[in-house]
Amino acid sequence: MTESKLYIEGGRKLRGEIFVHGAKNSVLPVLAATLLSGGQCRIHNCPALSDVFSSCRILRSLGCKCRRDGDTVEIDAREISDYEISEELMREMRSSIVFLGAIIGRLRRCRLSFPGGCELGPRPIDIHLAGLRKLGVKIIEDHGVLDCTLSGTVGGADITLNLPSVGATENIMLAAAIGSGETVIRNAAKEPEIADLAGFLNACGADIVGQGTSTVTVRGVERLHGAEYTVMPDRIVAATYMGAAAITGGELMLRGVRPADMYSTVAVFEQMGANVYPYSDRIYISAKKPLNAVKTIRTMPYPGFPTDCQPIVMAVLTRARGTSVIVENIFENRFRAAPELVRMGADIKAEGKVAVIEGVSRLSGAATVATDLRAGAALVVAGLSAEGTTTVSNLHYIDRGYESIETALRGLGAKIKRV
Repeated sequence: MTESKLYIEGGRKLRGEIFVHGAKNSVLPVLAATLLSGGQCRIHNCPALSDVFSSCRILRSLGCKCRRDGDTVEIDAREISDYEISEELMREMRSSIVFLGAIIGRLRRCRLSFPGGCELGPRPIDIHLAGLRKLGVKIIEDHGVLDCTLSGTVGGADITLNLPSVGATENIMLAAAIGSGETVIRNAAKEPEIADLAGFLNACGADIVGQGTSTVTVRGVERLHGAEYTVMPDRIVAATYMGAAAITGGELMLRGVRPADMYSTVAVFEQMGANVYPYSDRIYISAKKPLNAVKTIRTMPYPGFPTDCQPIVMAVLTRARGTSVIVENIFENRFRAAPELVRMGADIKAEGKVAVIEGVSRLSGAATVATDLRAGAALVVAGLSAEGTTTVSNLHYIDRGYESIETALRGLGAKIKRV
């Protein structure tokens, strides 16, 4: 089968308004959490992403009923017939590991293989497994398969993570929500998506406090119930469209966002010289003047600058005047967009954790290949500014996190099509 490509004719300033869809990094754990409800759930602002479709396939494979109506997904988790996720389904996305905590929490037994997803370097799940073992889960690893069992109910635990892993925090919250004791997670991830998962679980009857801080407390309850919930907006998608506006010298109004979740990202665009005006539920960005380099950007866990935004900002900085430095502290393979950007005429030198970007006066269209989700988005952003035609292949990566990115950009004046 021939895979689709994006064809981008660059040089058009983006203008207009765009609604930012629900957050991929929030909706996936929320969908997993519906398993714990044992009831019927309605999840609103649920984007049409390939990772969301994969989550629904996993839910169906376990015995849930799952249907989509617009941006609402309805899940009936009253009947579950299986505790095992096939290797094929696990390989479809990295976030599939979050189903481990949910299945253990509901059935006290789970069997699955190691997850797939973007190759961003080692992302060991040992932090997840160590936390679950503290809850009393017995885990046997055999040739890439995890066989997990829990005798009785979760009795609570005091767990200190050796780094603030988002996935490990989520898995422990899910596994501990139904139980008889109090679980305290120290050095927990503070990301807004953690708070969103806790919000959904609490809507289902859970008792979770401290989400958004470094100490999350989960007081186990006897059972949960179904709920209706609206997923938070995607702050990484918002940053991507901000980048598209900045690199093209355009102006955009992004609606349906939460600026309070994006202070570190907004600050970087302001340092570039863009005018950014955050309101309660929208952000206006205008970049009519040439962009300036940013001295140093360091990716950090929230509330620091997000690693997911780094490739997009790197693409924008290729057109900024002066020298910018990016220090990547989260993933070792997060500079995979750099060689493709260089093919377009960018001046980037990346080694180890550091990338040095010398701004250039122009980029040229080229045939590029997306190597992961955010690198693919970065190539699209660069292509919007390049002279001539840019093609981006491996769109299955981009489709994991962006709902029809070409349709959204066309609505803002870009000349882009999927062929």
